[in-house]
Amino acid sequence: MPRSDRQRLKLLYLERYLLENTDENHNVTTAKIIKQLEKYNIPVERRTVYTDIDTLEDYGMEIERENGNYRVIERDFELYELQLLVDSVQSCKFITERKALELTKKLMKLASRHDRKTLERRSNYITNRIRSMNDSIFYHVDIIHECIYKDRKISFRYFTYTFKKEKAYMNNGKFYTVSPFALLWNDNNYYLVAYHDNKIKHFRVDKMEYIKAVDEKRDGREIFKNLDLSARSTKVFSMYGGEEERVTLRFSNNLSGVVIDRFGSDIYMLPDGEEHFTVSVNVEISPQFYGWLCGLGKNVKVISPDSVVNKMIDYVADITKMYETDTKT
Repeated sequence: MPRSDRQRLKLLYLERYLLENTDENHNVTTAKIIKQLEKYNIPVERRTVYTDIDTLEDYGMEIERENGNYRVIERDFELYELQLLVDSVQSCKFITERKALELTKKLMKLASRHDRKTLERRSNYITNRIRSMNDSIFYHVDIIHECIYKDRKISFRYFTYTFKKEKAYMNNGKFYTVSPFALLWNDNNYYLVAYHDNKIKHFRVDKMEYIKAVDEKRDGREIFKNLDLSARSTKVFSMYGGEEERVTLRFSNNLSGVVIDRFGSDIYMLPDGEEHFTVSVNVEISPQFYGWLCGLGKNVKVISPDSVVNKMIDYVADITKMYETDTKT
């Protein structure tokens, strides 16, 4: 490329060099800038550098100058913001290890080479995390978003894993055809919220395969329109849906933080004696709900309605019976 043509690239190279090598604690000199541009066969003089820095500032870059030293003092993302994003990628179970590494490397490019060392230390936590084995999740998410935007249904096969780590397909291996409405991140998994069989259901996106758009308009718009997704996340445990009930629960005072984390800070907690309080919440009754209660042991008790109390008794009795049978044999 002729030198005159390379001059057109000068500002781009200069911008990249400053972003790559400077930050709040590191700067570069005019001499270093000139030497770097010469590597790209772009000769410059000192006064040209001053003019180019002025141009980049006019463009919107915030550059601090001091005694012939330059550094970028504001970026699209602060280091702590990039750390939060890297940590979020690391903690997502639905992102495979390969994709997590790819995303982390892209995020690291938004920092200076000096700050990348901090981000690299955080990326070392990737390899030992439990992760999805489905690497096509991002492609699937794109299809789902497109179908939501175009008001179209989708079809897919849905699976779980056997003890041999082999896929076992639900619905006798037949394709589901559903009306997609939203994607929800819950318990470190990505879920599709869809209308199917006259009700709202959840499907884990990393367990969906062969997703295709269906040339049919979606059903269930009115039902979804009246659905409060943020409130639903407190009602549904592990995205396992069921019949909704108004349930009163009695907790030990030491579980107040657990209750707020689960149901939100606006939950009304009614004192019940000196050591307990009660809450009344809408919950979709499911085995996961009873399992959550069991995890809290004697510190929680279902007070009403009687139907839920009886189901809780049966749930615990079935588990007890299993262990009693095992002991006898």
